[in-house]
Amino acid sequence: MTLPVLVLNSGSSSIKFSVYETANGEVAKLLEGAVDGIGSSALGKFWIQGADGVKLVDETPAIPDLETGFALVAGALAQPPFPQPAAIGHRMVCGGPTVTENQRITPELIEEMERYTAFAPLHTPTAIFIMRRAAELFPGVPNFVCLDSYFHRNLPEVTRQLPIPEPYAAMGVRRFGAHGLSYESIVSHLQRENPERFPSRLIVAHLGNGASISAIRGGRGVDTSMGLTPTGGLISGSRTGDIDPGVLLFLLRGLAARLPGTVAAADELEKIVSKQSGLLGVSGLTNDMRSLRAAIGEGNAAARLAVDEFCYVLRKFIGAYTAVLGGLDMLVFTGGIGENDAATRAEACAGLEDMGIILDLARNASRGEATISADGSPVTVRVIPPAEDLMIVGHVLRLMRN
Repeated sequence: MTLPVLVLNSGSSSIKFSVYETANGEVAKLLEGAVDGIGSSALGKFWIQGADGVKLVDETPAIPDLETGFALVAGALAQPPFPQPAAIGHRMVCGGPTVTENQRITPELIEEMERYTAFAPLHTPTAIFIMRRAAELFPGVPNFVCLDSYFHRNLPEVTRQLPIPEPYAAMGVRRFGAHGLSYESIVSHLQRENPERFPSRLIVAHLGNGASISAIRGGRGVDTSMGLTPTGGLISGSRTGDIDPGVLLFLLRGLAARLPGTVAAADELEKIVSKQSGLLGVSGLTNDMRSLRAAIGEGNAAARLAVDEFCYVLRKFIGAYTAVLGGLDMLVFTGGIGENDAATRAEACAGLEDMGIILDLARNASRGEATISADGSPVTVRVIPPAEDLMIVGHVLRLMRN
């Protein structure tokens, strides 16, 4: 008996999805696709391809809103040759302080998670919308939420607790972390690969438009760069990363002086720190690392500064987390930038040779999964693609069995 599982992974302007088939304990990807450009005035992109990479759908429709975007996905998957899902798994950044476990979705659970939209304001509204629509468009099919914060749920108290007054901590303000499904997939990959030689002291850097880094000891997270929201930690494509709170207060006072009300000023500040900063804000050009590298090649100083800041902050975190772990056995790069940008990997590791991180430049130039450290490097440095959808499928199957 086969069991098709639909995985839904939504962003602020996109919906990514995949279908996996499980049979006799084996899991295989049947298809994947995406709807991109939701809410844009330009035409969007809707595509589906099989596991062999052959395009099954390739369209450029107008996608004015999420409703239209998700209807494209649901409409296509309701037609042959696509199988009707037996279960649906949803990626969720954070469910708030009261929802820390992966579980089956109910209307009551959705309402509870919706209370904490501010903990992941760019992602939660879209995820909640899709959860509700999936229940309507696939009636009778069980839906499950899989949290990015799940991997970080047992962080040590010294890491989890933020330096704020107790009444605010009691409201649920703490370090939740993100990209947990990616970190979980890397740990699972290494454990399957060689359980007897699993690195006790591991740092994983998930570098993409959203970027974070985690310190992992014995397979369990002990620290992670993102905090209450995904805005903290490393510089990201359009997010500040860690920043002096005084800067935010200065900006907020200026915004409050010209905007009608505190909420409007806070909303505008959120746009600045989440959508207009990071690589985009420093460069004044783009949040895309590939485009920034091209601009650097043309002599653009602002692009050079943006990338230098990104690599500098990443290098600082690698050093800090090595200290947290009391040494380092393995450093793993993952995510779009981590997998594909050899220059970023080299620049982030430059100067860390005395800490045992020594790259082989020829190996570092390779693409895909690879060991990129030099022979004799005390620290093994690897590139491993994340398998977030596969982790979601695993959680869904476990929850269905239970």
